[in-house]
Amino acid sequence: MVDMSVNLCGLTLDNPIIPASGTFGFGYEFAEIYDINILGSISLKGTTKEARFGNPTPRIAECSEGLINSVGLQNPGIDKVIDVEIPKLLQFYKKPVVANISGFSLEEYVYCCEKADKIDAVGIIEVNVSCPNVHGGGLSFGTSEKSVYEVTKAVKAVCKKPVFIKLSPNVTDISAIAKACEEGGADGISLINTLLGMRIDLRRRKPVIANKMGGFSGRAIFPVAVRMVYQVYEAVKIPIMGIGGVATAEDVIEMMLAGATAVQVGAENLVNPYACKDIIEKLPEAMEAYGIKDLKEIIGGAH
Repeated sequence: MVDMSVNLCGLTLDNPIIPASGTFGFGYEFAEIYDINILGSISLKGTTKEARFGNPTPRIAECSEGLINSVGLQNPGIDKVIDVEIPKLLQFYKKPVVANISGFSLEEYVYCCEKADKIDAVGIIEVNVSCPNVHGGGLSFGTSEKSVYEVTKAVKAVCKKPVFIKLSPNVTDISAIAKACEEGGADGISLINTLLGMRIDLRRRKPVIANKMGGFSGRAIFPVAVRMVYQVYEAVKIPIMGIGGVATAEDVIEMMLAGATAVQVGAENLVNPYACKDIIEKLPEAMEAYGIKDLKEIIGGAH
């Protein structure tokens, strides 16, 4: 018998598998095809203060072993998420969830995080700092140590629950950014968000995506994600949720050996809606194949 449970900032998860934000809706959609209570937790769709329709179409471009998306944070806004989406999910899911919060100003992050923090069903606040800072020249909050420190400190001031900062890989030094989050009071780090990618339509001779560029995700980015999780594990003392290209039970073990306590599954859900279920079911066999009795014992084991 193997032990797949992990402890994430005081929350005990039955297993480390969490569908990543933006790839699993608000969860209840998947309850139609399997019992989502097998999941460790669920990271909800990225939420902003106001409702957003998102970017113009086309928003998706296929790639070898991945895809590019430029959805543009389409969501119903924080109030509707709290009043409608989370209660709807709770009809099917009985464990604490991860509220993923996005924003275009410091004030918006604080407003949304403070609201999410008051919801009993929310166990962790995940702050996506890959959004462009409208008051900072449009650069992503997550590309500057100063910006991520300021966001983290401001959000921690209004949150009692654990705060994880979700980092962009589109930076020169991911360790320095992670350290700034830790200094700002972050309880954990989620990484990586999507890489920046682009496809061009040969017949039209124009970018496939209306926004020209978008977030590149899928199996192809897994080695980049493992490398960054490994680097950040050595740079900070707070737990990590590893994300990026995870598609198999073996990928989960590799990500945990690099330093992840929990592992989010993203683009693979769009390819195979049973991806998380399949990984959870195959994880005990993979653990036994590699002589692992307890997942908690392998976190950071490659260091």
